[in-house]
Amino acid sequence: MLPHHRVMTVVGVLVLVLAPCTPGFARDPIDDEMQAEVDRGRALESDVEAELRRQEELLRSIDLDKETERALQAATQQEIDLLERANTRMAPRAPVDRALPVSIFDSDTIETSEGTILRRSLDADRDGKPEQIRYLDPHTGQMIRKESDRDYDGTIDSWQTYTGGAISSQEIDTNGDGKVDQWEKFSHGRMTERAIDRDTNGRRDAFYKYSGESLVEESHDQNDDGKPDLIKTYEQRYLVKMQEDRNKDGKIDSWTTYGVYDDQEVPTRIERDTDGSGKVDIIETFDITTGKPIISKREEDKNGDGVPDVISLYKGGKLFKREITDPDLVDL
Repeated sequence: MLPHHRVMTVVGVLVLVLAPCTPGFARDPIDDEMQAEVDRGRALESDVEAELRRQEELLRSIDLDKETERALQAATQQEIDLLERANTRMAPRAPVDRALPVSIFDSDTIETSEGTILRRSLDADRDGKPEQIRYLDPHTGQMIRKESDRDYDGTIDSWQTYTGGAISSQEIDTNGDGKVDQWEKFSHGRMTERAIDRDTNGRRDAFYKYSGESLVEESHDQNDDGKPDLIKTYEQRYLVKMQEDRNKDGKIDSWTTYGVYDDQEVPTRIERDTDGSGKVDIIETFDITTGKPIISKREEDKNGDGVPDVISLYKGGKLFKREITDPDLVDL
């Protein structure tokens, strides 16, 4: 990534201050060059505005989560479970097993690689296809595994594993095609990881990681190439960074940093690798003191040496000054 740029004062730095031509004077080649630079500045502003609109669309997709979280603050305990399930930035609670009387189960013991295990089967409709099978340690009575027919169609579609009597993982076939499409892990009563096969093609393409009660990272593989092309990082349930593979070539090429203003997530810095070299060549910095991202600086590395060659400075979102280290790198 490019280092923070220091204002250039050495010989060889070309500084352009953009100002309108004074009426009444004939235009000369220098005026034409400056007008060309103004036009280029406007084109850059258009690019920045397009990028900000794209970022705003992404932010709109997560506004519902923040509204849900605000509702959680005022909710009664009775409402909290429903609101938590609606807030994708909270770690879901681990599923709780219903306390069912032993008398409704058919019980036997089986021999496995783990030794002798107590098996309890519940076939409520007596069709020969259990709706639930529990495997327990015969000495402690603690659950080891559980299989369930969640939609009661006669086919097991959920498999849970337990550690120390508490659920530690779960696999689910959500669409009844006989293949697992959701994988979950739990610790201390909360989910720690989730993976989903959204298009049910047998490959996991969405991943979520939780710490404590909060989501800390989510990643998505939107083109099924086995590599994430969108990664979001969270702190205290706020989006702080987003990484994207915008051209879907398997390499991250855009990094956006977010700040929070009035409880809204706003981009403060966007870094991009526009030529696929693996190096950042454009950095855009934004002022968010008004609650909206307003471009304040744009740094461009034209020759790929890791040092900005063109620095565009903005006031109120409008280009007013450009610093160029090597005029040969820029069409004036």
